[in-house]
This record gives sequence, C-alpha cells and structure tokens, in this order.
Amino acid sequence: MINRSGLRIFLIILCIILPSTLLGKELNQFSQIAIQHGGRKKPLTVFAREILLSLSGKDSIKTLEGEKVGSTDFVLSLWFHPEGWERQPVILVDNPLLRKDIGIDQAKKLFSFQQLKENNLFKDFVVKHLHRPEAEGSSLNPEEKEAMAVSGRLKLFEELYSGEIFHVIPNPLDPNKKWVTIENATQYYPQGLSESLLVIFDSMKRAYLQGNFSKAQEEASFFSKQLKDYAPRVYPPNDSLLFEHTYTVLNPWKWTLICYGIASLIFLLSRGWQPELGYRIGWGFAVFGFLFHVYGFICRILIAGRPPVSNMYESVVWVSFGVMFFALVFETIYHSRFFLMAACPFAAICMMLVDSQPLIFDPTIQPLVPVLRNNFWLTIHVLTITLSYAAFALALGLSHIYLWNASKNSAMGGFQKGVLAKYIYRSLQIGVFLLAAGTILGGVWANYSWGRFWDWDPKETWALITLLCYLAVLHGRIAHWWGEFGLAVGSVLCFLSVLMAWYGVNFVLGKGLHSYGFGSGGLGYVLLYVFLEISFVAYCLLKYRLRKKEQQNPPPSPIQV
Repeated sequence: MINRSGLRIFLIILCIILPSTLLGKELNQFSQIAIQHGGRKKPLTVFAREILLSLSGKDSIKTLEGEKVGSTDFVLSLWFHPEGWERQPVILVDNPLLRKDIGIDQAKKLFSFQQLKENNLFKDFVVKHLHRPEAEGSSLNPEEKEAMAVSGRLKLFEELYSGEIFHVIPNPLDPNKKWVTIENATQYYPQGLSESLLVIFDSMKRAYLQGNFSKAQEEASFFSKQLKDYAPRVYPPNDSLLFEHTYTVLNPWKWTLICYGIASLIFLLSRGWQPELGYRIGWGFAVFGFLFHVYGFICRILIAGRPPVSNMYESVVWVSFGVMFFALVFETIYHSRFFLMAACPFAAICMMLVDSQPLIFDPTIQPLVPVLRNNFWLTIHVLTITLSYAAFALALGLSHIYLWNASKNSAMGGFQKGVLAKYIYRSLQIGVFLLAAGTILGGVWANYSWGRFWDWDPKETWALITLLCYLAVLHGRIAHWWGEFGLAVGSVLCFLSVLMAWYGVNFVLGKGLHSYGFGSGGLGYVLLYVFLEISFVAYCLLKYRLRKKEQQNPPPSPIQV
C-alpha cells in the first residue's frame, strides 16, 4: 500500500522540516517548565498556545502598537508583567448579533478585557439571558452561547492576569495533589527551598523583561531542573515535555492538509493531460500525507495515553484518516485512480476545518470523562462507528464523480460507469457492516456503563436512522428499485444522515448522555454544505433525465430531397 519512494520522500522532508522547526523562535527552554492545567501536566509552551487559542481563536495576536506577539511571549508577558494587557484586544467576540446588542464595533472581532468588563450592555445581556433559572447549554441560542463563551474568556483572562492559573509547583509526595503557583510554594516545600525557587523565578523574570532572552531561557532550564530534583516522581521527564512541544510546533496535521490538497489538485488537473505521470505524483503526495497522518496519530496517542477519538476534533481527524486508508487499500488492489480522486479532497477539507476552526474543533488534549475511561470499549465502539463514516465518505466522493460524469455522459477516463458503481456499492457495504457492528457494540458498552442496552438517546437514535437509510439504499439496488444512478444519488443523500448523527446531535440538538461530544458553532457551514449537496444532486438528476428523454425521443432526421 505504501511504496518505498513515498516513504523515502516522507523521511527526507521530515528530516528537513523537523530541525528547522525546532530551531525556530518557539523552541526555547520554557518548554521544559511543566504546568498543571486542564487535568494534565503539559509544557508551558503548549499551555500558552492553548490559552491564546481559547481567548482569541488564534495562535498569535497583534497589539495596538502593531507588534505581532506569539502565544509563548503572550503568556510569559502576562505571567511576568501583566500591566497593560487589560487594554489590548485579545478576547474574541465572534457572533455579530452579540456585538450589535452590546454596542461594540461590528467590524472587529477582538476586544480588550477592560472594554468588555466595563460594558454595561454586556453585563445586562448576561444577567437577562444566562442567569435565568431555565437557562441551560442545550436551550441557548447561538447569541447566548457566544455570550457564555465570552464570559468564560473573561474569567480565563482574569486568571492569567492575577497569575492564579500558573500552577507550576508540584507536591513532591503526592502526584494526585493539585499543583500551586510559585507564590504558594511554601505549601509543599520548606522555607529555604521555596525561597530558592523564588530567587530563580525572579532572575528568569528579570532577564525576560530586560529582553535578555538567552539568559531567561537558561534560568527557565535551571528552574525546571530544580523542580525536577525536588519532585522527581511527580515532575514529567524532559523527553516527554520536549516530545509534546515538538508535536505542537511541528503540527503534522498542517502538513497532512498540504499533501492531501496538492494530491487533489494533481488528480484533478492531470485527467486530460499526462494522466499516468499525474497519477504517480498524486499517489506520492497522498502517501506522504497519509504518513504524516499516521505520525500525528502516534504522537497524540503517546501524549494522551488513549485512542484519539474522544471529541469532535479527534473524530474528524480519524474519519479523514479512515477515508485515506480505505482509498489507499482499494487503489492498491484496483489501480482505478477514482478512490484517491474521491478521498483526497474529502480528507483535505476535514483537515482544513480542524486546522482553521480551533474554537469549533478544540485541538487541546483533555482527560477523558469517566464514561470514556475504559479504553477497550472506547477503541472498539467509537473507532468502529467512525470508520463506518469514513467508508460512507469514500462512497460519497465516488458518487460525486459518478453523478458528474453521468450527467455529462463522460467516458470517465476509459472506465465504464458500472465499474465505478460497483466501487460505490462495495464502499457502502463496508460502511453498513461497520456501522451495524459499532451500534451493537455501543449497546454492549451502554449496558456496561449505564445498565441498559438501548434507551433512544439522540445519538443512538440517529445511529439507527443512518443505518436504516443506507440499508434501504442497498436493498433498493438489490431489489432493482433503482439502478446505478439511483445508488449514487442515495449515497450522497444518505450522507446527510451521517452528518446529523456525527455533528447535528452534539452541536445542534445538544442533548443526551453522550455529553462528552457536545459543542457549538459551525452550523452555517454545515447548512451551506447541505444546500450545495442537494443542489448538486438536483442538477445531476435534471441533466440525467433530460439526456434520457433525448435518447428515448431523438429528433427526427432531416428529409433528404
């Protein structure tokens, strides 16, 4: 499946990217300082990126003076000298209706803490909409959800500004104890040791504020070493901190997106020009992107200590991985070009969404909620369900190719449409098998976790609806209710049920026991996608019926005199 040339290219480029990345500005000894946040111990640099993404939706910001500030410098500046940051635009207000209601600039999205904190209209809005007894996350409209999110960002900024969020001092005797700030080090260490740590911290702080970054990094390294010496059983080892820092800075998902995007363009542009050469080059980029995909998953699994499928971000990345896996396997068997042509654009769009929408698809690694902490069931049930989505997505891509060429009556590169219809049918069979198996296994897990196999929970109900939709499409093909064209149409329309089960239950309905996946945002994009899909199917149906009508009623031949 993965040829040697693709692997060789991957290793060469990785060897080029990795050193240049590690020598960049973001790599510094501050990554060796661990901080306890969100139930995990993580490098300070990773913490900084997550914090800035949470506040502003970006990993760097521009100050009022026009200076671009990266996430690490932003957090260090707030830690060492917070004065003045309360006037900088760092807090996102994304909903335009909320911006209008509270009377702030409609042309901007980022505002200062001071500006929002002193906004009486915002205070009144929060009191009126969010403090009412019946207000719940699932019953809030998008404007109210955004107000709740902004309130959370204000609270987060307050914790940063006061310094109470910087839990860098561990308890040397108890790994389960909550870490404390440097000012509270005397809770865990004798007076002499805590004073010694405070002296090192003040030296690091003074060097940073004076602009002596090399000295500040030396002090950061010494600070982390002292903590490690004082609490060797609790403090994370340097290798694990550097590993997570490298994963975050390298961002393998970005390179995955680039490779899949290039492969998609190559497959599209080379159909009528140098198809064999384009096929080989596209193969290489698809394999290269897949290897980055695998590398990213390995890193995330090692960091989190679990399969990466606990939230929407991880499931989108996993489904795009599954699509490419199925496509590469089938392409190796059939050498048809269509599998990678169908899979690469879908995978690229998925990776683009998770890379560009961090507030919708949260990229942070969080501990599992209790119901998900059984890794066996998490692996078996969730991976099976989401792999079925991947098979359905591959069928979706193949169906787009079929419908477009059928509406145009294209020869499709020498392949008969019946061959492509067979590929669609096989992909649907795999998806139905995996979805049925995953639904049954989910019932077993539900009995194990909640004491019942089925309770018509929204997630369960929509999984069943999706299964029945695809079963109807397959059954209709066997019963000759529709032909190959109808199979392709059904594959496209049934994917809308996948979208509802995958996204709609958690982000639109927001109800049920599967609370670990709830979220908000992205509804406009999803509705646009649904509209475009229905419009595409309607267009192809119209063109197909007109062509059929022309074939059944050909124009009369001219009378020869």
